[in-house]
Amino acid sequence: MDPSADLADLPEPLIIPRAEHPISRKDIDREALKVMHRLRDAGFSAYLVGGAVRDLYLGKTPKDFDISTNARPGQLRTLFRNSRIIGRRFRLVQVFFFGGKIVEVSTLRCRSEFEEGEKEEDEVLAHNNTFGSEAEDAFRRDLTINALFYEIENFTIIDYTGGVADLNNKIVRIVGEPERRIIRDPVRMMRAIRHAARSNFIIEDRTWQAIVNNLDTLRLCPDSRVRDEFFKDLNSGACAPWCRLAVASGLFFLLLPCYDGVISREEEEPSGQTLLLFALCQVIDRLHGEGSPLPEHLLLALLMLPWAQARFDLVNQAAEGRETFTFSRTLRSEIDRHLEHLNVKRASREEITSLLVNLPAFVRHGAEQTWPAWLKRKSYFPDGLLLFQLYQEALGGSPAELAPRPESPASSHGPRSNKPRTGKPRPPRSESRTPAFSGKKGGIFGLK
Repeated sequence: MDPSADLADLPEPLIIPRAEHPISRKDIDREALKVMHRLRDAGFSAYLVGGAVRDLYLGKTPKDFDISTNARPGQLRTLFRNSRIIGRRFRLVQVFFFGGKIVEVSTLRCRSEFEEGEKEEDEVLAHNNTFGSEAEDAFRRDLTINALFYEIENFTIIDYTGGVADLNNKIVRIVGEPERRIIRDPVRMMRAIRHAARSNFIIEDRTWQAIVNNLDTLRLCPDSRVRDEFFKDLNSGACAPWCRLAVASGLFFLLLPCYDGVISREEEEPSGQTLLLFALCQVIDRLHGEGSPLPEHLLLALLMLPWAQARFDLVNQAAEGRETFTFSRTLRSEIDRHLEHLNVKRASREEITSLLVNLPAFVRHGAEQTWPAWLKRKSYFPDGLLLFQLYQEALGGSPAELAPRPESPASSHGPRSNKPRTGKPRPPRSESRTPAFSGKKGGIFGLK
């Protein structure tokens, strides 16, 4: 159905009774059920929505249990005293529970983006806090598989967009007209690829073509949004299938432009660097599955490694000496240029450069099965060794084992003493400990 149709033309939903779907209350978070029951008892509607319904239908454990209702944010704030209102573009209410658990509740919103689209179709989606009905809320969601509602009155699934059929057929489809929806919010193309990778689904043809045709619109989004979505993909546990889809669609080259010309979008004859990139992503997924996700700088160092190998013949660079210093300056300049749009912190860029520059030393000494004392004394040795082991695993070696991460710099000086303070004043310094700069006229460095 055309999403720009009048409200009267909205279709009747498909109601799936409890006997015909696999979702059970026992699989729903207890606190989420508490919120839904309180909303219902107060006379409001209450639906489990989005990814929670999708994951429960697929037999997975949802990461979050989000709820939608016809109650306004102010009414929710009154109903749940242990809550706060957040958000600017979309105002949400976070309900807090013991143990730091948070349940997010949103008010059903309308499809105002489509009505605005009649006038400014090419404008990126702006502020939207206009409230609406269940049908309108379903049609403003990104994907059909994320537009399902589960209600606790009759334990039914409410489907306005064909999401259940797409779940059964393992299809990812953008709600409404894909071209318009992507133009209004280009981040939708990243979400479509992510969910296809996570669930091993196929992206529907019109959605896929809209993604390929509108990649450049992603440049209109704030860097912070693109960065957040990018790291969600890397830490999703499905980095390898995501990478294949991102390369095939061209999205990968928009996120990491340095790979343009280094790897190919064609799957028939992938280059050595393409195969290395996919293998490194599989290593990232293995670690994520074992509960050992990598920090940002190591993630990016792994992703940049095939590019650095193709651009600089990285592993054959000098392992030490003046040439290494010169190479580090060149590489740092390139890293800064290629990661600037992802808002990578300066400290992380320095660590990425250090890891890549020193990888040749680990490759050389790793072949000799010995680590010289000077290398083990380096501050980068633990992360450098891990990068080397992950690289070797991607080449077909043994799985790398992660050592416990060192404590943060703030705690690296050892634990504070628990000895209580006496409250006695600090004794005055001896005369021999004069300040570096004398306050006396004519004196400097404490001397005359």
